[in-house]
Amino acid sequence: MPEHKYLCMYRGAPSGDKPSPAQMQEMFAAFGAWQAQFKDQILDMGSKLKPSGKVVTAAGVTDGPFAEAKEIVGGFMILGAADYDGAVAVVRAMPGMNGPGACVEIREIASR
Repeated sequence: MPEHKYLCMYRGAPSGDKPSPAQMQEMFAAFGAWQAQFKDQILDMGSKLKPSGKVVTAAGVTDGPFAEAKEIVGGFMILGAADYDGAVAVVRAMPGMNGPGACVEIREIASR
């Protein structure tokens, strides 16, 4: 069992580009191979997030994320690794990380 847990948040600029069915098949195959390779480190694959939500502050609740934001959190997952370097290695190997604007924020989850 990995010593530490890390929350990984996919960040990126909103995009309206739709891949072709052939590109989707290729992406799913690459992603499936990546998941199989790192199955021991991927504790919770998480999911994509819908583009809208709510922002709660002491002043109230507003719709968000806001249009002026340069990037949005598009999804998340939880990894287990011995250290940050181990978590970074898993994320760097993820398909799509070499694409324009690809960014994953990695934060260690504090233990109790």
